[in-house]
Parts: sequence; C-alpha cells; structure tokens
Amino acid sequence: MDNGQDRKRCLERLLWAVGKLGGKIDLPQLTKISELIIQTMTGRWRSFHTPDHIFEVGDGGDAIEVIAALFHDLVYVQVDQGVSVNISRYIAPFVKEVDEQLVILEASELQDDYIFTLVALIFGFVPGQSMQPTSGQNEFLSALICLKTLENLLAFSQLVEIAACIEATIPFRPKSSSGLTVSDILYNRLEEANHKFELGWTSENIIQSVKRSVRLANRDVQNFSSPNSAHFLNNTWNLLPETNHDLKNTNSYTVHGYRKSMQKMEGFISFLRPELVFRQYQGEPDDRAYAEMLERTSNNLEVAKLYLGTKLTSIAVLEALSFRIGRDIPLSTMMGELPSEDILVAGLEQFLPCVEIPSPLNNSVEKEVLELLEKGRTLDSEYDVRNSPVATFMVKSSGFDEIRYLLQMARQFFEREIDSEVFLASCNSKVIGLITEAVLKLFEARKVSMSRGYSL
Repeated sequence: MDNGQDRKRCLERLLWAVGKLGGKIDLPQLTKISELIIQTMTGRWRSFHTPDHIFEVGDGGDAIEVIAALFHDLVYVQVDQGVSVNISRYIAPFVKEVDEQLVILEASELQDDYIFTLVALIFGFVPGQSMQPTSGQNEFLSALICLKTLENLLAFSQLVEIAACIEATIPFRPKSSSGLTVSDILYNRLEEANHKFELGWTSENIIQSVKRSVRLANRDVQNFSSPNSAHFLNNTWNLLPETNHDLKNTNSYTVHGYRKSMQKMEGFISFLRPELVFRQYQGEPDDRAYAEMLERTSNNLEVAKLYLGTKLTSIAVLEALSFRIGRDIPLSTMMGELPSEDILVAGLEQFLPCVEIPSPLNNSVEKEVLELLEKGRTLDSEYDVRNSPVATFMVKSSGFDEIRYLLQMARQFFEREIDSEVFLASCNSKVIGLITEAVLKLFEARKVSMSRGYSL
C-alpha cells in the first residue's frame, strides 16, 4: 500500500473517531495530522512500526482507542535515530537533549501548559527527568504530540482517556515493588487527574478507562499470541532491521553485525514471560481469553527461544570461521548472496551434504523448530532468506541438546572469554569440517565463475 492510500485511510479513521466523539471536524487540520502520522510512520528505518501496525492496533476499537492507536508509535527515537523536524516542533518547548539523551526541562524552564501537565501526570514523569527509550520515553512524547494536535478538536476529558491508552502501550512492565500492576498505577494516576482537573468522573468511569487501555495494549502485542508460531517469527524478523540498520544493506552487512542483531533478539525473547506481555484488569479480558493468550504466548516464546538460540549458534560457527580470513567479513562472503530472480548465484546451502539419518527429536517444540529452520518462515524478508541451512545441518547432525551446549560456549565466544578456535574446537569436529568444506566449495565456485573466459 502506498503512502497516499495510507494517508487516506488514516484521515478516514480520524474523521470517524472525532465524529464519534462529537468533536470539531476540521478537515484541513485533520488532513495535516494524517500526513504527519503517515510521513513519520513510513520513515526510512521503519519495518515493523509502520502504518499497517497502527491500523491493526486500532482495528475493532472504539473512537478513543482508534486515535490512541494512530499516535502511539509516532515517536520511536532509537529506530528513527532521533525525532524528525515535523514532529519535534510539538515537543521542543518541553524537552531538551543532554549528552544524546532526552530530558524534560526543569520546572523553571517549562511554560505553563495544561496539556503537558496532564501527559506528565498520566505517565508519572516530572520536570528535569532524563527519559529512557525503554521506559516510556517514546510513548510519552507520542502522547504529547497527539494531545497538542487535537487539543482544540476534542473535549479535555477525551484527551485524558487517549493519553491513558497510549501510556498503557509501554510494554513488558512487571509489578511495582509494592505489588501494583501497571493498570493499578494507571488507575491511581487517572484518579489524581480526575481530582486535579475536576473531571467529575466516578470510580466506575476510571475503571472503564483503564479497561479500554488494557484492550489497546493487548492488541498492540497481539502477535505474541498468534496461533501460528511461524507468523510470530515473521514479525520478529521485521523488528530486526529497526534495531540494526546495517541489515538494510542487503548482501553487505557483516557476520558480526548479523550475529549482534540475533543475539539482542534472542536475549530479549529469553527474558520475556507471558505475564509481562499481556494484561488483565477487572475482567478485561475474561479469564478464558486471558488464559488462551498466555498459553499461546508461552508456546511462541518457547519456539522462538529455541529457534533464535539455534540460529545464533550456527551464526557463531560462521563468525568463528570468518575470523580465519578477517574480522569484518560480510555474511554473503560466507553464505553467498541472497537469491535474486534475475541472477543465479551459488549459495552455501548447495554444498552442505544431506544428513541421511537425522538426530532424534525430544518433543513437539523441537519438531516445530526444525521444520521452521528447514522449510523456513512463511514470509520473505529483504535482508535474509526464509530457511536456515547451516542451523538445519547442525541440528540434524548433532541434535538440539548439542545445540544448547554450544549456545553456552558461543556466549563465551561472544564475550571473548574464549577465542574463535577454542569455540570451534568445542563443536563436533566432523560437523565443523563439513561446514568448512562447504564454505571452501562456495569460494571455489566463485573462483571458477571469476576465471571463466580468462587466460594468461
């Protein structure tokens, strides 16, 4: 879908939502807001947090949820490598940059602005606070821009509810030291806002607002509870280029760079628990739906953990082998370039031998992971192939128990506790020998191609 269609879709949703809320329908202003959202969400480095994502998060929600969804990922500093000029004008009066970190201005520097005061209260932020990308910075700034662009179109109480929904999309937060959930904390902040701004809400009004925020937050991460783990991994792969921009340079990113991306994602998935992904508050969602979310998420995380760990182990082998020829070797040097419709190129997969009698599998998760490694994920990505030939060869040759052992050795290699040759020596020598031979055959195939028609 091109940007023009996305802008049209965004404008239609804004018009519908503002109309549903009885707000002021200012077509020129809403058109500019739609352009602002889509232009930002289609930035160069966006591959997951795109217009499709914000439309999906808002799908099926009420008007408050739809507006919150459209804005909730507007600011993504670590992905966009900063804040674009187009949106920075809305937040510049309230934040500054200190040592490459965004900081809220001191109280004496802040202008008197009731929108900023409200958003800071909902997020629990205070003047002079240094903000962290993983602790609500992006959501806070996104909510601030949202409310500043809509402040003359909607009632103040509606803006409060939108801010609460965006706050709820800060993901993966545990209970507080006092045992409060993030929804409990949001309830308390809304109660404070109700008193401070004289909203006239009852406790039930606040409860319903928190429930709405839970619905939106759960849709934001609904991919985690996909009934198909391959679909979950597809989206995981879309996230990788947002955290490692070098992956956009197809066929030139290094073995080391690819491994670092894989290591970061594997570490993140290993840390997660289903209860950190999805929330429940006062029966929203109901017990049955919540239990299903947790169960599917648990399975997806187990599959993803083993899948990523296996991929990480295989790339560790290639990185260790690449050290024999240099320290900044492109992954395409070791594996061949990505397939192209126009050009036939040799790939490492062609030179790996078939494993006639694969090592036995221990359970259904291992079976599923091997199938994903061998047959591949269900969607292509611009920077990687669907299947994993080296990982598949290693699993079939040695089994997943050996992979789990080698993953621990690989971590020592990554931390430079052992060198590349010690790591390779810890692997099955026959397997390493065959992978090495396959790499040499790939090099030889290139040599033949290069020397075609050449004579002294």
